[in-house]
Amino acid sequence: MKTIGMLGGMSWESTASYYKALNEGVKAQLGGLHSAKICLYSVDFSEIEQLQHAGKWDETAAILAEAAQSVEKGGADFLMICTNTMHKVVPQIEAKISIPVLHIADATAQVLVDNQVTKVGLLGTRFTMEQDFYKGRLTDNFGIEVIVPDDTARTVVHDVIYNELCKGTINPDSKAAYLEIIQSLHEQGAQAVILGCTEIALLVQQTDTAVPLYDTTAIHANQGVQWALAD
Repeated sequence: MKTIGMLGGMSWESTASYYKALNEGVKAQLGGLHSAKICLYSVDFSEIEQLQHAGKWDETAAILAEAAQSVEKGGADFLMICTNTMHKVVPQIEAKISIPVLHIADATAQVLVDNQVTKVGLLGTRFTMEQDFYKGRLTDNFGIEVIVPDDTARTVVHDVIYNELCKGTINPDSKAAYLEIIQSLHEQGAQAVILGCTEIALLVQQTDTAVPLYDTTAIHANQGVQWALAD
């Protein structure tokens, strides 16, 4: 079994979901008392969040690249960045380490392709929904058309992530707002909706809507298990 490197803490609530999913996935595959071999570096999210909103992405990249180097030195065979938004700085991180990065957008896109989804809605932080590092990868590398909510709805989605979900707060009103936004994306032609922030699955589950949802945390973790157990 390979050792999974995790960059977590963005936020720790979703990192806990990753840790649980990775260990359950390995146990499901191998049985008995097996669990995942993991090297985890968890950052202080407050520091990262302030730099994000100040647009200081190079500084966030430097922090995560240094953390990734620590994970590699700790024996990790590959790296999982346990957040969608910070995949914006994957190129800078990859330049500082020699182990491969399991990209969350690639893992998600492959499942969409397998399910013949060609037009998808995307929810996430404003950075993920508006910038090209995520949407562009889905379109350019996998031929998937991506649509996002309008500006007002993007503000709602973003604010709920940072002001509620990252703090462990689950608000029924926010859940209702998210479900309305998901339905709107579906009415605009989205065959499915990507929960493109690792916290969103804490609020909205597939049982809440008939629109197919793709939980990036679960997909990324599942792919991590496959990488860890591959020959």
